[in-house]
Amino acid sequence: MKRLVAILLAVLMLLGAQAVASAEEIDPELIAAAKADGELVVYGSCEEAHLAGACMHFEELYGIKVSYQRLSTGEVQAKITEENGNPSADVWFGGTTDPYNECAAAGLLEAYDAKNAVHLISDTYKDADNQWFGIYKGILGFMVNTEELERLGLEAPRDWDDLLKPEYKGLIWMSNPNTAGTAKLIINTMVQMKGHDEAMQYFVELDKNIAQYTKSGSGPSKKVGIGECVIGIGFLHDGITQILMGYDNIELIIPASGTSFEVGATAILKGCKNENAAKLWVEYALSPECVNLSKENGAYQFLVLDNAEQPQEATDFGLDPDNVIDYDFEDAKQNTSKYVADFFEALGAAADDRFKTE
Repeated sequence: MKRLVAILLAVLMLLGAQAVASAEEIDPELIAAAKADGELVVYGSCEEAHLAGACMHFEELYGIKVSYQRLSTGEVQAKITEENGNPSADVWFGGTTDPYNECAAAGLLEAYDAKNAVHLISDTYKDADNQWFGIYKGILGFMVNTEELERLGLEAPRDWDDLLKPEYKGLIWMSNPNTAGTAKLIINTMVQMKGHDEAMQYFVELDKNIAQYTKSGSGPSKKVGIGECVIGIGFLHDGITQILMGYDNIELIIPASGTSFEVGATAILKGCKNENAAKLWVEYALSPECVNLSKENGAYQFLVLDNAEQPQEATDFGLDPDNVIDYDFEDAKQNTSKYVADFFEALGAAADDRFKTE
């Protein structure tokens, strides 16, 4: 019995030491300055449970009051553009970097030399000017309702061009490029895989099969299991979340000709009121203290820190973080706004009430 107690105590001490070691990587002077700020306001573009879990743990660790608001990346971009250097929030957390890049180009993000960025597995996962830092990586693909496809006598699409088949008319959902970074990533991906003009023509043809463009990038995944959406384009980790909630009629499909990925990020908003708390948030977000909470809160993206614990669920469902195209982040940074404008110009009158903003 004494031996068992000793072993348990040793394990607890080891776990405690690991937690302390993680905390010790952050400068004590920064922690003190952040505590003097006393509060932090977060705009979050990951899922609500993921956002809430990260914010609550930060508050528990540092005693700094955290308030947060869950918004799509497009909504955050619109808010901080309107606030123009006088933001209501201090940091942005989660959501794909395509809108972050647009905001960086517009001078709306604050550069910060984060110490914990040394744990990023590659410079791919941060802005060249340190205006945002990656925390996770999500694979783009399709989620399909196998029961509905069987009922309709249809095969599942296996590649991007399959989505253009007339038998899928009215069955496909994707997100709205005006409100969702996911949709911006889809546009950039097609431009990079097909070339600009062919990509725009692709979207004209794809639009004929789209039933709805959702406000949020995760919108399609949440409707596949119940059959309201038969084929959803989005991030496959969102599909994993739905499957683990009990929707075993969902199949995840990685496009055969290749796909791209999001880098979910965090950034400091330029002109924020609690600058030291914002810097501490970034250090925290780039640590196991934060990212290892993800799967506990229903988020199964691959993590991009060398000291993080990868979610086994993503691998179990056949996802491979390296089975993606060499996504050109610089092109996305410089041209996303143009490509989105070109998308809507190509669709013309077809850009109708299927594009949801609520």
